[in-house]
Amino acid sequence: MVGEENFIDMVPNRSNNYCCGGGGGFLQSGYKNERLEYGRLKDAQIQATGAPYCIAGCHNCHAQIHELSEQYGGHYHVVHLWTMICLSLGILGPNEREYLGDDLKDVLVFHPESAM
Repeated sequence: MVGEENFIDMVPNRSNNYCCGGGGGFLQSGYKNERLEYGRLKDAQIQATGAPYCIAGCHNCHAQIHELSEQYGGHYHVVHLWTMICLSLGILGPNEREYLGDDLKDVLVFHPESAM
């Protein structure tokens, strides 16, 4: 899972990347249909990668992209960056695995409380 060979960058990327449409308060604005339509471009960009996971750096992006995947049939998992960091460190708790796919849900996790 970890490694350059498992990273798929979106096109365009970096400063030319597309916004997901969930930030700046839009996620909570009440304009759901408009928000999802605006995010359609981001969903198409993610789907074009064929990647099974999309890593989101902020909560608004996570919530919006997760909803885009469901709305437009993306079938990709959306996880927080911190989730992947904690998983790689072996400290991701069982209650923090909701958005992981079956391929990652059973990755061994160190539980300090079980070591007592």
